[in-house]
Amino acid sequence: MNKPAAPRKRAIVKQDLPPTTKPRSIRKVAKKAQPRQPVGSLKRRLLIIGFETLGLAVTATCVVMVLLGYSASWFSGTRFFTSLLPFAIGVLILIVAAALLLIGWWKLRKRLQGGAVILSPVLAVGLAIVVGWFAMHNHFAQAFGHFRLLVGGKQEAGRVTLAHQVYAAYRRYDRAQLQHIVERAEAYNPAIAEAAKVFDIDVNLLQGIAATESSFLPRDSRDGGHGLFQITQVPKAVIEQAGKRLAVDKPLLLNPRHNAFIAAATLKYYLAEMHGDLFLGLLAYNIGPANGGLRFIMQQYGATDFVTIQPYLQQLPRDYPIRVLSHALAFRLWQKEKKLLVYEEGDNAMRIQRIGIPGLQTEL
Repeated sequence: MNKPAAPRKRAIVKQDLPPTTKPRSIRKVAKKAQPRQPVGSLKRRLLIIGFETLGLAVTATCVVMVLLGYSASWFSGTRFFTSLLPFAIGVLILIVAAALLLIGWWKLRKRLQGGAVILSPVLAVGLAIVVGWFAMHNHFAQAFGHFRLLVGGKQEAGRVTLAHQVYAAYRRYDRAQLQHIVERAEAYNPAIAEAAKVFDIDVNLLQGIAATESSFLPRDSRDGGHGLFQITQVPKAVIEQAGKRLAVDKPLLLNPRHNAFIAAATLKYYLAEMHGDLFLGLLAYNIGPANGGLRFIMQQYGATDFVTIQPYLQQLPRDYPIRVLSHALAFRLWQKEKKLLVYEEGDNAMRIQRIGIPGLQTEL
């Protein structure tokens, strides 16, 4: 007989139940949360970086202008080996030097911040102040002039030539006579200053026009000029504009204040017509609407600026802008220096050029 089979043992399958707790040996230790930087500390850090960046930017800008300006002066010319190539090599050296200095500053910055965070911005701002102090001297103005000539090209060269014509005209004036004109102007300066402010014109520029027109001796002239600015024919829109600002129906030409307002409005009108070119604006002011005005004359001969129109003005006062600006320069010097500097004495030439010609200092 066969024995009955013994019952098989049921395999017990162990199910991996999720443990409620993991062993301490494999328990992950939670990382400690990094503390957030306070807002005040972040603002302070940004402020320090901002001062440091500003100081370095000012220093670098001034140094680049000076070096490029002097390089343009030293290597001026068109020859390849004596001018163009040396200047290009100088620019390359300047770039390499700037990169090396930037690396050096980064290393120095780390050392300085080891002592105090504020040391690096203090040093950067200090450098900017030193450079700014040197920038106030005449030598920097000369280098900046060379830099403008380098960037401005033909247009800047023409402007520099005209500016030196103004300086030469001032140099030729009799100082005693010029002093009398400046003293006579005192009685009319309040009215001129008011007109200059109303029409946004340089006050020294208006003083230069009055000095050129009447030497501050208001009168009626033989050629039809009236008053302080020798007003003759002016566009109708100018009279209306001056009357509106004066709050009168008809401005009186023999009234110095009215005369100054008409002159300022006239100059403003012609400056707008000549697209802000001061030399052409002054020339148009002097010519007036005669012969169709300056704009018609320029279109007739194909002239585009003050330099190209001069040969066609044989019967017209082409030196008028030079005389006005040289007188205006005298008033600017009197205003800033309390005296009329002698151009050829000491370093007065560089000093006068640094002060600048009224109406042109935004371009210089």
